[in-house]
Amino acid sequence: SPEQMSRLGYKPVGSDFPVFLHPKTKEEYALARTERKSGVGYKGFQFYTGQDVTLEQDLERRDLTINAIAQDEQGKLIDPYNGQRDLENRVLRHVSNAFAEDPLRVLRVARFAARYQHLGFTIADETLSLMRQLSSSGELEQLTPERVWMETEKALSESSPRTYLEALRACGALKVLFPEVDCLFGVPQRADYHPEIDTGLHTLMTIDQAVALSNEPAVRFAAMVHDLGKGVTPEDILPRHIGHEERGVPLVKSLCARLKTPNHFKDLAIAATKYHLLCHKALTLRPATLLKLLKNLDAFRRPERFEQFLVCCEADAKGRAGFENKPYKSATWLRETFKHLQTIDNQPLIKQGLKGQKFGKALEQLQLEVIANRKAAYNGDTTL
Repeated sequence: SPEQMSRLGYKPVGSDFPVFLHPKTKEEYALARTERKSGVGYKGFQFYTGQDVTLEQDLERRDLTINAIAQDEQGKLIDPYNGQRDLENRVLRHVSNAFAEDPLRVLRVARFAARYQHLGFTIADETLSLMRQLSSSGELEQLTPERVWMETEKALSESSPRTYLEALRACGALKVLFPEVDCLFGVPQRADYHPEIDTGLHTLMTIDQAVALSNEPAVRFAAMVHDLGKGVTPEDILPRHIGHEERGVPLVKSLCARLKTPNHFKDLAIAATKYHLLCHKALTLRPATLLKLLKNLDAFRRPERFEQFLVCCEADAKGRAGFENKPYKSATWLRETFKHLQTIDNQPLIKQGLKGQKFGKALEQLQLEVIANRKAAYNGDTTL
């Protein structure tokens, strides 16, 4: 009982249900418990931790069979729900119908699918069926934005974030939680630019490329949302998507506000959405336009984010059928040009006594000259 644990020196730390820290090792110990659904959402539970609760009853409340395996003090595995068998068969299977009482488990299973995709794990048909029931029940809408984002951010750090989105889409949860992303599937693009045609497929391919290029979840999130504007392109101009960058910005802002994403996720996502086409065209832009792009990206004050932006754009360019291994010259050229701009010596301007707007205009002229010289020296391919 909780009282017995306290008398033995264990420190209670659980707020939702009894969890105790070992007085010496600080290992966590949770009392066996049962749960009863008492309301909607993931918090709608009542817990019981009496001494008559068996280990098997506790394990029955776990989400997946592979997470419902215990070990006794002698090292013997206790596996009443065949979790070892599912591990061998690489199946993500729910333990019992209690799974359906917690809507957050839909996202957790999708995240586990993303984590173990490279090992060949798949979601059991009956588990996917339960996930569909939860998605259509209205329970997902009861999840707090913080919980949805927590699972999503973790999924973006897994080895296959696209699998997270695919699993959510397969059970209908993507339409509920990320309608802006869900509606991209089935939207056509010009085949000469996008041989894969489908915008949703392009989004998944872009995420794959982002994973290959970066471990940063913010980069992967930006890849996920960079083309949201294509989901609201007027049907009469399809498969063209003129202006999708500007149309996408308010959608990204709305999504980030709804999920309460950290600012650095939001800022990078907005930058990638608004300016990715200009990055693709960098080799053909006039020096003044290119310098304006760098200033809009706040590249001189935030060079780390500028680098993340370039990675997002490279993922976008390579996230197309047949373009996966094509060098992305725009990013290479922009990186090198930006390095040249960073080495401009402004001391002569200071010695001339230039200040304020005069200093700014003189520095800008030097920057434009550097860009113009870089463009004049470049004789490579300017196509995307």
